[in-house]
Amino acid sequence: MGALDEPLTKLVGDRTAKVLADSLKLRTVGDLLHHYPRRYVERGQLTSLDELEIDEHVTVLARIEKVTLIPFRGRKGDRLEVVVTDGRSRLSLVFFNQGWRQKELKAGAQGLFAGKVGVFNRARQLVSPDYQLLDEDAGSDAARQFAGRLIPVYAASAQMPSWKLAICIETALTKHLGDVGEPLPAELRERHDLIPLPEALELIHRPRSQADRERAQSRLRWDEAFVLQVALARRRAADSALPAKPREARAGGLLDAFDARLPFALTEGQRKVSAEIAADLASAHPMHRLLQGEVGSGKTLVALRAMLAVVDAGGQAVLLAPTEVLAQQHHRSIVEMMGDLAEGGMLGGSDLGTRVVLLTGSMGVPARRQALLDMACGDAGIAIGTHALIEDKVQFQDLGLVVVDEQHRFGVEQRDALRAKGDQPPHLLVMTATPIPRTVAMTVFGDLETSVLDQLPAGRSPISTHVVPAVEKPNFLVRAWERVREEVAKGHQAYVVCPRIGDEEPAEPKKRRRAPDEDLEDVADLGADSDERRPPLSVVETAEMLVKGPLAGLRVEILHGRLAPEAKDEVMRRFAAGEVDVLVATTVIEVGVNVPNSTAMVIMDADRFGVSQLHQLRGRVGRGSAAGLCLLVSDMPAASAARARLDAVAGTLDGFELSRIDLEQRREGDVLGQAQSGVKSSLKVLSVLEDEEVIVTARAEATRLVAEDPELAAHPELRTALESLLDADRAAYMEKG
Repeated sequence: MGALDEPLTKLVGDRTAKVLADSLKLRTVGDLLHHYPRRYVERGQLTSLDELEIDEHVTVLARIEKVTLIPFRGRKGDRLEVVVTDGRSRLSLVFFNQGWRQKELKAGAQGLFAGKVGVFNRARQLVSPDYQLLDEDAGSDAARQFAGRLIPVYAASAQMPSWKLAICIETALTKHLGDVGEPLPAELRERHDLIPLPEALELIHRPRSQADRERAQSRLRWDEAFVLQVALARRRAADSALPAKPREARAGGLLDAFDARLPFALTEGQRKVSAEIAADLASAHPMHRLLQGEVGSGKTLVALRAMLAVVDAGGQAVLLAPTEVLAQQHHRSIVEMMGDLAEGGMLGGSDLGTRVVLLTGSMGVPARRQALLDMACGDAGIAIGTHALIEDKVQFQDLGLVVVDEQHRFGVEQRDALRAKGDQPPHLLVMTATPIPRTVAMTVFGDLETSVLDQLPAGRSPISTHVVPAVEKPNFLVRAWERVREEVAKGHQAYVVCPRIGDEEPAEPKKRRRAPDEDLEDVADLGADSDERRPPLSVVETAEMLVKGPLAGLRVEILHGRLAPEAKDEVMRRFAAGEVDVLVATTVIEVGVNVPNSTAMVIMDADRFGVSQLHQLRGRVGRGSAAGLCLLVSDMPAASAARARLDAVAGTLDGFELSRIDLEQRREGDVLGQAQSGVKSSLKVLSVLEDEEVIVTARAEATRLVAEDPELAAHPELRTALESLLDADRAAYMEKG
């Protein structure tokens, strides 16, 4: 075990080590050295207090303006109220029964104050914060330690404020900086003018100038990009070495027959991507391709053509969907597109055709048994389903292609299990419904080749999007329901989307902050910009309100995830057939639902949804010849961050631009972990949005190095860094990718 792998107990003692492990997940000397400052403050440059977020643990540099001791009325005890300022805004520090602190907390003194931001009487405050005074005449260690240089502010916790963490890191630097290895090859460092890693670690924690900090961050950014890209390059190299059965479409076969029946021409983008996929399928190594594109760009059609090519070559293809609603929708639309070509071996079916079967967990026993038999004997060239497809009892005669319809790597476990069902590794196509910025695709999906569909098919109508401020302008909401009635009067249909189902027990208010793209179905959440909000609007209550009020007389039905599968399928069938005017639903309609006659969508509590999710939802309208209308209803005030998100969605239909905004707000998450948002990131310095040049260059360098030395035999320190990045869980995740 290297010195950097030593447990922190040897460095800081048992008690402090336990706090570091429990509150910050820092367990080794290496963890501590790589816990970088989140920002820096300079002596005399006070923290902007009006930017503090409620419920956030903060460390601020501020000056004490006023100190007041207030006795409790009618009982013993007192409250010490200390007002600190940045020169523009103020923040209250409150201490209960600690009047003795008056002796050290003097007006005019400057200090670091750390605690959780709360609200009392509509003013921000910290209750019983930790603090460290920095004035020289206070004689504090912190004042002497930080004199003349930048003060690092670390991501900390209530039990471990930033300056205590700084002392621990200082100890680690003093004792172990000489033990730090060098993962980057010397010629690479020279080529890109990068300082040695030990120097970078010292400068990131002990910068005396902004130039020091920038030099350190430049080097550490490269470490993160390069080690990650080496991991992905090794994965690509391993995949390219695997054998696979080539699958070439035959002339005059099923694919040609399908193309001849299409009532429209493929877009140039669809032809280009189809050619890329066809070339991959014809290879003796398995395809690993990501197909991404705009809402409505025709990804499903491209995937279907790939599946038909595999069937032409004697193989079978499966399409894995994340929900039963989407699996049923895919099955219905694919069967409709193929016509008698989807009835191979059946009465009235085409001689060129194959069978298209559906498999979900809720199917009845006879239908399930028949689907399993059709897959096992090869009669079903195409199988569509949910997680039920990965069960052990599901067998294929010759599985040639796996299509996974989901984004951000949800379904990796399922994709691994499906791939194991082939005699040789089948080809793999991962579809993502949300456009992904190029550098994100190179990190999150870096082991896959990427195809992009950015061109909408002819005949798709524009979608206009508007924010409806329900509190500020209630007449706008009245007008929204009038617009729905007008669309129905024209013979069209509409969706109303709510964040909650509404048949659950009333939820207690939760004071937690969520990532904007968290699954919202059946969640009672407080929203993004307030610590006290009503529960989210629900499908059940909203449908009842609409039927009795503004949409009285229209055919209104509900759809959500807790309906019985047969009921969900029946509702969607009737809506698709035009027998329902307004569908009030949760996000189960978010991806893949295709009803061209739907022209209007009203999203209630739209601020509770993420940017990409809103973009996905509105993609359900305007899918026919009539223009689409999407109305984003919100109670949030005009100046709030939530309204800024909604304005961004209303301002553009460019999914790539919105995905950048979404990622900026969600934070980048752990690009190697199964949850892509709201979790501790393995990227501490590198930004997958802002550091495109570094990522692109690191990818090229990593690919070159892995080609020359696949086992990294000449680079032991790089191999060690890779093992640290790919801990047991992440390594297993990568193997299953």
